[in-house]
Amino acid sequence: MSLNSKMSSQPGKVLLVGAGPGDAELLTLKALKAIESADVIFYDQLVSQEIRALFPKSTPAIYVGKVKNHHSVAQTDLNQMLVEHAKRGLNVCRIKGGDPFVFGRGGEELLTLRQAGCDAEVIPGITAASGCTTAADIPLTHRGVAQGCTFVTGHGEKDLNLNWQALANLSHTLVFYMGVSKAEHIQTQLLQAGMSGHTPAAFIENGCRKNQRVVTTTVGELFQTGQEHGVQSPALIVVGEVVLMAQQLQDLVSQQSTGQPESLSA
Repeated sequence: MSLNSKMSSQPGKVLLVGAGPGDAELLTLKALKAIESADVIFYDQLVSQEIRALFPKSTPAIYVGKVKNHHSVAQTDLNQMLVEHAKRGLNVCRIKGGDPFVFGRGGEELLTLRQAGCDAEVIPGITAASGCTTAADIPLTHRGVAQGCTFVTGHGEKDLNLNWQALANLSHTLVFYMGVSKAEHIQTQLLQAGMSGHTPAAFIENGCRKNQRVVTTTVGELFQTGQEHGVQSPALIVVGEVVLMAQQLQDLVSQQSTGQPESLSA
């Protein structure tokens, strides 16, 4: 369908939609309605093929994904494209992986749209830290183990300007987004800040997708393990004692499937 044929004298609306971590069944009903009612869809690299298959065949879908060091559309240009399409009277679905407001630059897009006088709304999505750790049987918090969790971006404009001392001593579960390429730096900084090298850690690659892979390690072996297993983005790095919960939970499933008695712990 031609976008020109859909132009209206009335301004359109832009919906910034969180697609979640990849499993189409984790889309919210509101997100699915936004996809189905859009005149045009802008989607990025982290929107899975499973979710893209739900795009109506008649709706133009424009790829604006960003791969490390290979940005197909600069963010400022994308912001302007959203404004221009809305002012042409089109209902725009800007769909992105996870949640738009968690390391998704949704705040920048929403700010630009509203400054330009466009009607714009954000539809939340399940952020990767929550969806992917749950799919890997790693609880972000657990009584007596971790009373909080901290989300950290592994990607900065130049350097990771973080308070590593605070991160190392929080006793929180730490989840690093976009951190695979910075695994050596993350390991070094946490160790220098006083975190034990024996602290459990895990890579969750392609979380919530059919090809999900979980690689467990320790902070002291984080970079080496990532290299040995060829971990690739998209992947999260999870640091904390909760990582050990996954093996306990999976062992219980194995015991049940083989008919062995369950061992109870306090």
